[in-house]
Amino acid sequence: QVQLVESGGGSVQAGESLRLSCAVSGSTSSRLGMGWFRQAPGKEREGIAYSYSFGLTRYGDSVKGRFVIFKDNARNTLFLQMNNLKPEDTAMYYCAADPRWGSLLVRADEYKHWGQGTQVTVSS
Repeated sequence: QVQLVESGGGSVQAGESLRLSCAVSGSTSSRLGMGWFRQAPGKEREGIAYSYSFGLTRYGDSVKGRFVIFKDNARNTLFLQMNNLKPEDTAMYYCAADPRWGSLLVRADEYKHWGQGTQVTVSS
């Protein structure tokens, strides 16, 4: 059974950085398609960054140029480096994974496994 555990959230000021981690157990991160999603109160869950196939990545327009998704397969962990954070980045952030690692999966309903989430709050 694949389990995902996020960490690294917190409260920061606008312009600061945070790095989120998603520890994978029950599978190998190198063979999982993985993504980061976020959900703010009253809004739908939004896909923001994806890692798939052999090191390929894709980003949502709202975070492109500010966030970086990467895997450390030796640590079986997915990361999200978030730079130049803005108040509109405030949300619960979720890690997702699916065995279809070779395909770009952008919709939440395409992912089989989810973490419990970590809260990110950005104040102005």
